[in-house]
Amino acid sequence: MAFEGLSDKLGKIFKNLKGYGKLNEKTVNEAMREVKMALLEADVSYKVVKKFVADVSERAVGSQVMDSLTPAQQVIDIVHEELCKLMGGTNARIDFPSKPPCIIMMCGLQGSGKTTHSAKLAKYLKSQNRRPLLVACDIYRPAAIDQLKVVGEKAGARVFEMGQTNPVIIAKESIKFAKDNGFDVVILDTAGRLHIDEELMNELKEIKAETNPTEILLVVDSMTGQDAVNVAKSFNELLDITGVVLTKLDGDTRGGAALSVLAVTGKPIKFAGVGEKIDDLEQFHPDRMADRILGMGDMLSLIEKAKETYDEKEAEKLAKKLQTSKFDMNDLLAQFEQIEKMGSVSSLINMIPGLSGKVKEEDIDERRMPRTKAIILSMTKREREKPSIIDAKRKRRIAAGSGTKVEDVNNLLKQFDQMQKMMKQMTGKGGKRKMLGMMRNMGGMGNMGGFM
Repeated sequence: MAFEGLSDKLGKIFKNLKGYGKLNEKTVNEAMREVKMALLEADVSYKVVKKFVADVSERAVGSQVMDSLTPAQQVIDIVHEELCKLMGGTNARIDFPSKPPCIIMMCGLQGSGKTTHSAKLAKYLKSQNRRPLLVACDIYRPAAIDQLKVVGEKAGARVFEMGQTNPVIIAKESIKFAKDNGFDVVILDTAGRLHIDEELMNELKEIKAETNPTEILLVVDSMTGQDAVNVAKSFNELLDITGVVLTKLDGDTRGGAALSVLAVTGKPIKFAGVGEKIDDLEQFHPDRMADRILGMGDMLSLIEKAKETYDEKEAEKLAKKLQTSKFDMNDLLAQFEQIEKMGSVSSLINMIPGLSGKVKEEDIDERRMPRTKAIILSMTKREREKPSIIDAKRKRRIAAGSGTKVEDVNNLLKQFDQMQKMMKQMTGKGGKRKMLGMMRNMGGMGNMGGFM
């Protein structure tokens, strides 16, 4: 996950600070030197690091902190506040005009994920009750139009294309089409650049002049580190972008781009790509990202993901089943499918306070849930409805059918039995209300931890 190295280093620095009953200026300055090194190693811009450390140090050595009963916690709070400020303070939103359509021009280097994230943005906007239209303005890259059609179909969004026509004409005609057909958002997927190419940049300028876009979003690959910031700076100077979409924040990246891009361009990160699925796009929240960097987790994003993927009626239905002990393997299978929609197990764990940054990638077995699903799918209808009938002979057949061991089948049955016993304990006074509240807040996941 992004920022994992930075999060570990900052965690150790603050743990050492907490070992002091009182702090003095020397102790704080030593800690800030370590913070400076940690940020530089995370590929944060040197100028940004220098100013950040100076701002934190100035506040941290003040009398209010030094005389506090919890000076170390005060320093951590200051670092959290300054991290938020560094990434924009508040989450930046799309500025929708009073008269539709809202025109969003997507630009970026080739290979940054621009076309895919145009479709992801369309999917996100559809979830916000918008009617987005994807527009194929990339006429140069082979199969670019076909790619947009494929990802557009996954997003459930209409794609407007005119083949190899001039991109400026395509953009203008798409706006007319959107107005005539009730689309309130137009997403222009422009051609990616291999580098800052003058001829192609002039084309972008012309598209901008002819369409007057509400938003110009630059798609930046966070895996490119400091180069991502340089790209953002160049595009901003030429086009005056309104925001950045940072991709691959779920990958093995040091994360410096996210902490540098606003300071260098003056433009906020508006969205972050956090996975390969079409709905793996999140609105960027500086405060939540600061929480993750400091190992505090991100429960708000986790609950939002759960609510997006789970239906309230389904939650009530499941809660009733749990109340009457009618929860069976079919219901468990349905829960796994809901959790899978929320993203990888590692991304979910990193949102949980107390576990964020403490559970290593190598300790997470992403294959465990698919294996468990395979075991359930190898059961007969009656076995799923009544697992108690599964004897030794049936276990061997299920293990062979799912490509697992009898031991794996035994473990699943044991965990399922423990889960049912736990749910029975909640059937007392107020149990139904508590259970339903849990299901609503966590998207019906209940106690899935043992199976993940």
